[in-house]
Amino acid sequence: MKLQLFKTLPVALAGLLIGSVASAQESPATSTTFRTWSIGVNAGVLTPLSPLGGKNDFSNNKSSFGYGLYIKKQFTPYFSLRLDGVRGKLKGDNTEPYESGAVNNSPVRAFDTQLSYSGSLSAVVNMFNIDMFKKENTLQLYASAGAGIAGYKPTITTATGTSLFAGDKNINELIIPVGLGAKFKISDAVNFDLGWTINFVDGDNLDGYYKGGNDKYNYAYAGLEFALGSGKQLAFHNPVALTYDEALKAKQTAEGLKSELNAQKADNAKLRAELNDILKDTDGDGVADKLDKCPDTPAGTVVDGSGCPLKTPEKVVEKVIVTEEDRKVVNEAIKNLEFDLGKATIRPKSYASLNRVAALLIQKNFSLKLAGHTDNTGSKELNLRLSKERAESVKAYLVSQGANASRIEATGYGMGQPIASNKTAAGRQQNRRVEFTLY
Repeated sequence: MKLQLFKTLPVALAGLLIGSVASAQESPATSTTFRTWSIGVNAGVLTPLSPLGGKNDFSNNKSSFGYGLYIKKQFTPYFSLRLDGVRGKLKGDNTEPYESGAVNNSPVRAFDTQLSYSGSLSAVVNMFNIDMFKKENTLQLYASAGAGIAGYKPTITTATGTSLFAGDKNINELIIPVGLGAKFKISDAVNFDLGWTINFVDGDNLDGYYKGGNDKYNYAYAGLEFALGSGKQLAFHNPVALTYDEALKAKQTAEGLKSELNAQKADNAKLRAELNDILKDTDGDGVADKLDKCPDTPAGTVVDGSGCPLKTPEKVVEKVIVTEEDRKVVNEAIKNLEFDLGKATIRPKSYASLNRVAALLIQKNFSLKLAGHTDNTGSKELNLRLSKERAESVKAYLVSQGANASRIEATGYGMGQPIASNKTAAGRQQNRRVEFTLY
């Protein structure tokens, strides 16, 4: 991956520079004053994955708040260089299976990475002008690519607890940001900016779990850009429109072309009206009125190709029966379940009864709810986390013995639901439990 990044980056930047040289030949006259420097601030969502493919290290990637600022220099109406800085957090865990249904049984259950800084220099190319007849456009689409450095601190959670992946220090690695965006001009000095950047990291430490494949993260944002100086913004200037106007004046055919354009617009409006009439769907069932044999179908009704309600067979629900023998297997597992003191590690003496529960789940396809509880020793937050981890530990063991993870729910309740008094050692022992509920 490192070799591919270093091979691809020079080619991409070379292409952007060639485009900027070509557009420089179309630069506006020097007698006009333009704003070429700008600064921007933004905020948005950081997500530790890429929609372009590849398997992520964690099955449940979360979206977190991020923010940034940038400085930009516009060299031509089509090309600029932009220096970005971004901070925020990246999070993920394995509390949910992958979309395929596979369960991620990695030793690292969750991560929380503080993106201390992310600095990059990117070439930005305005892809095209929305309206070639306007000298000043209000909407601009752009693409960007560059390189930079990111510094971050991953915190990981395993079966033994939470810890810093690299100690109390930043990991610094190369990033390759590639992005798209849309910019709306509010005034000659202020723009509204929407953007999306995929950052390819030249390393596999971002989420604190090394699997031999490079990490990546998204940053989708919205913000404001402030153009410095006086005059119009060079980025929204359209030299093509100036050339077009000069050609019209030289041939003295401007009015004729405008008349043809208006006639074409009228024809287009007529065609759109006719098309809307053909596609009109009064009842909103997805079948045009001209083809709808059952008009006025109620909203939400599933219809066939002729617009009539589609009849589907009722779903047969299989009734689950839990016998007394099944409950005995579960009760024995509850009675024999022991953990290391203050930890979520199951002691070996509990394996035999848990194995019988796993076999029961496999054989009868039961669902199982695991509810973790603690006594009132320690803080509320610590007990809530410990109860959750112990329930998750039992679930992980049952899944390792072949049980279906999607049919097992693990929840932690901390010290909030005691079944005995916490004033005695015997009562506290009863309150430290994991309850099993078959259904």
